Amino acid sequence: VLLVESGGGLVQAGGSLRLSCATSGLPFSTTEMAWFRQAPGKEREFAAAISRGGDTAYYADAVKGRFTIFRDNAKNTVSLQMNSLKPEDTAVYYCAARPWGCSGSGCYALSGEYYYWGQGTQVTVSS
Repeated sequence: VLLVESGGGLVQAGGSLRLSCATSGLPFSTTEMAWFRQAPGKEREFAAAISRGGDTAYYADAVKGRFTIFRDNAKNTVSLQMNSLKPEDTAVYYCAARPWGCSGSGCYALSGEYYYWGQGTQVTVSS
């Protein structure tokens, strides 16, 4: 299984970036996908998740209204459109995959529920 993120970079505050995660080796259409991020000196945190069919998305409060997660099951990709970026969005962004369901309210936001991870892509937002 491979998850490869791309699209990170340096952007000014207020700008936009689109991250993509290309996957292989997964039963992608039955795999729940998510994006997490980790800022320097901080723990990895949930950003967004999307259901298998793409009909349900979940967002952390910090990104709600600015980020959009979407997937293309025909291309085995998941993307994160990030608008109105802020310096506090600076982090390494990771794509994560969970090829099974999880129980418990909000379990989609728990990093321990995800089995496969990409290597991460750096996003830096300058003020």
